[in-house]
Amino acid sequence: MHYLLQQIVNGLQLGLIYALIALGYTMVYGIIKLINFAHGDVFMVGAFLGYYGFAVYHLPFYLAVVIAMIGCAILGVTIEFLAYRPLRYAPRIAALITAIGVSLFLEYFSSLKFAFGPDYRTVPRPFTEIHWQIAGTTITNTQVIVAVVVVVLLAFLQFLIYHTKVGKAMRAVSFDHDAARLMGINVNTVISATFGLGSALAAAGGTLYAVAYPQIWPFMGIMPGLKAFTAAVLGGIGNIPGAVLGSLLMGQIEVLTAGFISSNFRDVIAFSVLILVLLVRPAGLLGQAGPEKV
Repeated sequence: MHYLLQQIVNGLQLGLIYALIALGYTMVYGIIKLINFAHGDVFMVGAFLGYYGFAVYHLPFYLAVVIAMIGCAILGVTIEFLAYRPLRYAPRIAALITAIGVSLFLEYFSSLKFAFGPDYRTVPRPFTEIHWQIAGTTITNTQVIVAVVVVVLLAFLQFLIYHTKVGKAMRAVSFDHDAARLMGINVNTVISATFGLGSALAAAGGTLYAVAYPQIWPFMGIMPGLKAFTAAVLGGIGNIPGAVLGSLLMGQIEVLTAGFISSNFRDVIAFSVLILVLLVRPAGLLGQAGPEKV
């Protein structure tokens, strides 16, 4: 029982980090129906920016997280402006291929020696790790920090979307671009803000990931990005609570599989669960099926 509880705690930590990445996928899809495959690499850039902040320049950890979020927000807005906006009304396959191209560009550009370099880097923790024993389960201050930061960011996102004019504009644009434009909403600005916000959340997730699993390299965003996208689809792509729910489930499935079956099967079982859920609920756990505009 103690081992099960320990794995659940570990899965919760992983799932919360996935949630920060999955939110970017689901927000962008909800606004412009684009799967931004470069989002996992924005997560990677955030991990490196956070690493440079607290490990190289010895900034306070919270300040390193903020700087990483600002840097990736700028990166996300730049990607949207240069790569996706010119293809806004092009066939969706063109934007999808462009997203894959942007992903490859970020990975290989980051691998250059004058950028981040191709080698793995061990990340020193910016604080002394403390362990607490609760009901036979070990909980670390790293896990507590991850949980607190993620919950605060999720609460901020919820407030922003449902209690501010920016959030109301995002919801209007996600419903109908033309109607939102007729109501005086600057659609391009809202879409850019969505990319910036999603990228900032991914950067926070990248920094937390670097601290919790202290090794980073330029291709580290591929699998977490893919799994976070899978989590968003599992919960219902375009649905923010669904992205969080799917991420928590994905974290638990992955960790419990590795702990009780084999780490070799964790990806197989995680993606198999996605297939099974979609066979029963094609729109995801919290998604709502409906007609699609063409």
